[in-house]
Amino acid sequence: MASPIPPRKPSLAKDSLTGSSYLDDHLEYKARQTGPSPSIDGVLEQPARVPRNAMSNLSLSSASRRSISAIPPSPIISQESGTVHTISHTNCIPEPGDPARLVATIFYNSSTPRHPHLHPDQSPPAKPTDFIPAPEIAEGSAPTTSIQEYPLEPPAPEPEPLDHLYGAYISQLCLTHFLSTLDSLLIHNEPEERRLTSSHRCLAPDPFKPRVMEVTFTPPPKPQYLPFDLIPKHESIYKFEREWNCEIILQPNTVYRRHKRLCVFDMDSTLIQQEVIDEIAAFVGVKKEVAAITERAMNGELDFAASLKARVSLLKGVPADVFERLKPKIVITPGAKELCKCLKRLGFTLAVLSGGFQPLADWLAGELGLDHAFANHLVSNEKTNTLTGELDPAYPIVDSAHKQALLISLAKEKKIPLAQTMAVGDGANDIPMLKTAGLGVAWKAKSKVQMEAPARLNIGESMLDLVYLLGLTKEEIDQLLSG
Repeated sequence: MASPIPPRKPSLAKDSLTGSSYLDDHLEYKARQTGPSPSIDGVLEQPARVPRNAMSNLSLSSASRRSISAIPPSPIISQESGTVHTISHTNCIPEPGDPARLVATIFYNSSTPRHPHLHPDQSPPAKPTDFIPAPEIAEGSAPTTSIQEYPLEPPAPEPEPLDHLYGAYISQLCLTHFLSTLDSLLIHNEPEERRLTSSHRCLAPDPFKPRVMEVTFTPPPKPQYLPFDLIPKHESIYKFEREWNCEIILQPNTVYRRHKRLCVFDMDSTLIQQEVIDEIAAFVGVKKEVAAITERAMNGELDFAASLKARVSLLKGVPADVFERLKPKIVITPGAKELCKCLKRLGFTLAVLSGGFQPLADWLAGELGLDHAFANHLVSNEKTNTLTGELDPAYPIVDSAHKQALLISLAKEKKIPLAQTMAVGDGANDIPMLKTAGLGVAWKAKSKVQMEAPARLNIGESMLDLVYLLGLTKEEIDQLLSG
């Protein structure tokens, strides 16, 4: 009786059918090779045995630029199990002079997908005759959807939205299109620096229909042609965002991206959903007048300090306990508490730098577990227990310059490099601190801020989405929030 054929043992070495190893096929990054180059692979695959001294005849010229790390080593066979192992160091040992890697975090606008469940290819109940609404600029995909308020020339006609055709998530075709867009930006690179290599990770929430994806790529576009800070504002990137209903935030792939230690926030319309001074003005019936000044100041149309004094003067006679009355009406932005909890567990120092008022900033710091709170101080009349309509001259006005100075001083006090800092805000007085921080994010911000800030995020499901910019996955965020 013939003995049964033993099962084939697992192998990670050269497969006679494919001619490549499992590890070779699943490398995150492929080594660049601009021309034919002999390698150990070619020698090993020759039918005749090659003498050892023939190895000295192999030429690895500078033109081919293929490092020794890119050459798969000979397999190692375990004598006991017969399992074959091999390893490659392509990612471990970069070639000298390799360009920097960048990380793009792509957020899909899952809260408002275009034409949801209408296309017959995406929804079985739908019919080919179902009406599909006309394409529009997706909310959050541009600084503004109003032509009258558009800060530059009117946008070109909207491209056809593709997310309703290929999936209301970051689909495979969406990713392919993004890589193609990046590749088109390398046109002015040197010939040896024009081969795009990339890898990606699905961060949340579903590996098959991801809402947040992280793409690491190299090389970046030639800085003389397209500096790093202008890549997210390039027309091709903007067009891609509108077509696929998503937003992209770019960062250098450094250790400081993943291990930040200080985060500062604006308060009004960022950590909370109201403008506090407008709410105070409602007590004395001047909310309309104050709100108009606030809007112009946040859009950068008015000097912040002058506009603040003008608004505060209208609050004369408001009861001094107005802040206690306001607290129950304050709405904390969804995800702010969870964001702060995650960052604190990661060891962050947190601060609120507000153009609002100190009593509410102190209260919010207690609610969110912030370490510092800086805001403006109002003067009250102790006899009448009302506001005088003046700012306390003993404290500096927390305007754009002071916010920037506070960020720098906090980082210096904690001995934290600015590259390890993060700032989040929405108004024109936040722009300097957003540009100073290692990562400055305009959160659902005014048009002017979105145009000038290093990064913008309008389509996040909540403020907790900012944690993805540190490279954390949904599973890791859940671990930080548990307990």
